[in-house]
Amino acid sequence: MGNTETKLSFRKAPVEANDDAFWDQFWTEPINNVQDVFTLVPAAEVRALREESPSNLATLCYKAVEKLVQASDNGCHTDKEQHIVLNCCRLLTRILPYIFEDPDWQGFFWTSLPAQSSNNTEAEPCAPLAQSLILALSNLLYCPEFTVVSHGKKGTPDKPEDLTSVDSCEYIWEAGVGFPRSPPAYGYIDQNRTEILKLLLTCFSETIYTPPGDDTTNKWIECFCSSENRQALPLFTSLLNIFCAYDPVGLGVPYNHLLFRDYREPLVEVACQILIVTLDHTPLENEEESVNNANVSPSILSSGGSSSNLFINYLSRIHRDEDFAFILSGICRLLNNPLQQTYLPGSTKKVGFHQELLVFFWKLCDTNKKFLFFVLKSSDVLDILVPILYHLNDARADQSRVGLIHIGVFILLLLSGERNFGVRLNKPFSAAAPTDVPAFAGTHADFLVLVFHRVITAGHQRLQPLYDCLLTIIVNVSPYLKSLSMTAASKLLHLLEAFSTPWFLFSSPQNHHLVFFLLEVFNNIIQYQFDGNANLIYTIIRKRQVFHQLANLPTDAASLSKGLNKKRIKSPAYSGSISNGSPTEAASFDDSGVLSTSLAATPGLGNLVSQVHSERGEKQSPQSVKEHEWSPTSHWVQSWKSKLPLQTIMRMLQVLVPQVEKICIDKNLTDESEILKFLQHGTLVGLLPVPHPILIRKYQANAGTTSWFRTYMWGVIYLRNIDPPVWYDTDVKLFDIQRV
Repeated sequence: MGNTETKLSFRKAPVEANDDAFWDQFWTEPINNVQDVFTLVPAAEVRALREESPSNLATLCYKAVEKLVQASDNGCHTDKEQHIVLNCCRLLTRILPYIFEDPDWQGFFWTSLPAQSSNNTEAEPCAPLAQSLILALSNLLYCPEFTVVSHGKKGTPDKPEDLTSVDSCEYIWEAGVGFPRSPPAYGYIDQNRTEILKLLLTCFSETIYTPPGDDTTNKWIECFCSSENRQALPLFTSLLNIFCAYDPVGLGVPYNHLLFRDYREPLVEVACQILIVTLDHTPLENEEESVNNANVSPSILSSGGSSSNLFINYLSRIHRDEDFAFILSGICRLLNNPLQQTYLPGSTKKVGFHQELLVFFWKLCDTNKKFLFFVLKSSDVLDILVPILYHLNDARADQSRVGLIHIGVFILLLLSGERNFGVRLNKPFSAAAPTDVPAFAGTHADFLVLVFHRVITAGHQRLQPLYDCLLTIIVNVSPYLKSLSMTAASKLLHLLEAFSTPWFLFSSPQNHHLVFFLLEVFNNIIQYQFDGNANLIYTIIRKRQVFHQLANLPTDAASLSKGLNKKRIKSPAYSGSISNGSPTEAASFDDSGVLSTSLAATPGLGNLVSQVHSERGEKQSPQSVKEHEWSPTSHWVQSWKSKLPLQTIMRMLQVLVPQVEKICIDKNLTDESEILKFLQHGTLVGLLPVPHPILIRKYQANAGTTSWFRTYMWGVIYLRNIDPPVWYDTDVKLFDIQRV
């Protein structure tokens, strides 16, 4: 593409498809990287070509795919062929988004290749162009000395016609799930893989040119993950192993990432992106046939599986503990990488694809329940928890990172539905996560409560739709929390104090649910973990006025009006984030500092979990009422005030407050430590109401979260692929692009 005048001028007049001398110049020029292609082929030129010379654009695509198919068939042995393949990949990566953005071109790649011979009328119809491209690229990812390391042993195919005999499962890229050997790493091989995977990701990106809620099947992903693709199993295993085995720190030599180029990181990032995109695609048709035709290795995968998407099938059927341990340790290593601190600033390499990792972890837990249970029975679950909490705290006030907070909360909601997660939280917290959370000596449960308190009281207002989820997580784990610190107990009482003020309770039809959640937390701990929780009991006694005010909450019209009209004093105790704003339907996030993308609507808690509020006979649906059309009434307040679960707390206060007051007077106590000792040795056996059954609210899949994750995931991928900017300035429809 050195002579750009000659090349770009071909949009002015049709060029014959058999003019090989002309077309070959596009892939034979000495271009060394994809960035050069993006520079030499401006967006305006691609669009002008599409509008003014559509036949030339069609021929260019046909010819590029033809070259890739030929190279795939030949084995891509020579340097010249490899150079042609890379340039074809770069050119198609540049052009495809401009084809996807135009509705008139939507079916173009699903037309058949031109027949090779017009005389043979009985020839079978050619495969669609897209299928030929996908299968060729899949095969090209297993070409010895191009994208895999040759074994260099007798019997290795060295003739083009022998390539079809290659067992790609012998050329999996990295040791890990189902593969014991770690091949030697070569930078040029990682680069070649990355360029091909970038084109595959671009092929799959047709999704971002469809509006939200459009359930049209992505046929590119369907083809890639089907039994038509003979490389499906080795590709799935290679992509999974390459990023789970990646160690960005390596040998730990300080500043080594500044001295040597890491070719593996871009490969790992695009591998993770390919995985999460393919796992998001769940076609329902032809399931039985596709599953039966799948090339499944019984040593890697268990029997079962119900999706015609082979990648989902393979992921759901992993079952060996050693494979789970490998995957989990890889995810934990990469998630905790940004938290690592050393005495030498900037000496450790930091990876930036933590959002893709969180999406993958979500997909894995949702797809493979055996893996979820493995995580929950392992103490490594805390190595997932800590980085999530770190990101929640770090991003809480940044409007552009609302999406990151959402996915972190969704993952914790999923984990909190299982008893083992709550039990694990009792492990003492000693991690040195770089956060501004108040210093405390306690457990991981304390850290979780402190971070959630920060998100609610000092987070962005767009996070208000998540308050229900945050408190639901605390409710789910509360029956198992053996000893909350004084700091965490004080923060929980502070939240109750803030949420039970009349102006907050009466400003939204859903706000009183937050009070119910907090009362349920206190009831669970009093009923099931009284011993060991003297700090919380003492804090409840100190703040007993809050509970008395709730029990005596006025319900007359005058009090309601007074509560609504009372001027809200915004102090450090009541951040502006505790407001009466309605749930936002779109939030933005940003990794680049330049652009951000919108999110789908946050699903209401009633759609996220099962058994919501079943004890109170009501089901919460936070977004079912249009708040601007609503105003509180006496009947409404009375309807939920009568159900406030205050009996256990009031009975405890009735018993303990006189005892504490008496001991303070008798011993002239002014030190709270003596009161805590008294409470530690106290008992309420036989004095409290019969313990209520523990109610766990489990996450349940729904269309809302599916839509949310798809929008979020592609928004992350859009922003992460800025070098080159694959989709920048194209007519994306799945989300909005904002300038930050």
